[in-house]
Amino acid sequence: MTLEELREYFGDLPEDIDVSGYDPNKVPHHIAIIMDGNGRWAKSRGLSRSDGHFAGIEGVRAAIRTCSDIGVRYLTIYSFSTENWNRPKDEVDILMTLFAETMCAEVDGLDEENVRVRLIGDMSELPEETRESFESAIEQTAGNTGMTLEIAVNYGGRAEIVNAVRKIAADARDGRVDPSEIDESLIASNLYDPLLPDPDLLIRTSGEFRISNFLLWQLAYSEFYVTDVLWPDFDKYELLRAVMSYQSRNRRFGAV
Repeated sequence: MTLEELREYFGDLPEDIDVSGYDPNKVPHHIAIIMDGNGRWAKSRGLSRSDGHFAGIEGVRAAIRTCSDIGVRYLTIYSFSTENWNRPKDEVDILMTLFAETMCAEVDGLDEENVRVRLIGDMSELPEETRESFESAIEQTAGNTGMTLEIAVNYGGRAEIVNAVRKIAADARDGRVDPSEIDESLIASNLYDPLLPDPDLLIRTSGEFRISNFLLWQLAYSEFYVTDVLWPDFDKYELLRAVMSYQSRNRRFGAV
């Protein structure tokens, strides 16, 4: 998307966004998002936490649409962590139903937009309806060649690394892997999705400065962008602000 196309796409930009320095060649290849603040958004309006989760769906739609349109190749969204099972059961049940209903409602549109859906996390613990909705979406969009939407569900960064170590240990035990040959590449190849590149940019909404057990291996050299905006209010302009911030940085990967 050229600068002229960007201006047309976003229309009337907020006064604080200056796109004159926008570089279409520096769009993050992979953006990962910790979508935080649904509960606080709802509480501030006298609504239930469930209302906040429903409102957050529009933020997901906006992020997917905008990332795909500006040329992001991978978008990973943190939908449900392994720790989220500790939330009240009625909230968890609502979330699982919301995942299933939203995936069923959105998959045809994602398919039409050439978006490929993939999932990282342990699907075995999900309710059957929720698991089947994700499996169906993954199968339906498997051949698409546009942006990859990676959904982290029942996901934990430590659990992912533990799972990878267990697989490598089993291979070493059975003689398929020489322990002396274990390196970063081998560990990466045993993560939930070995084809998922490391994120260039991590976005976290609601102003919290932590990564909450998300992509612990993959975030080693990612750029971080934290905004006080609560997730249901995170629109295409907020995403543009994050991308512009990313483009202003000099990524050195440990070099001088």
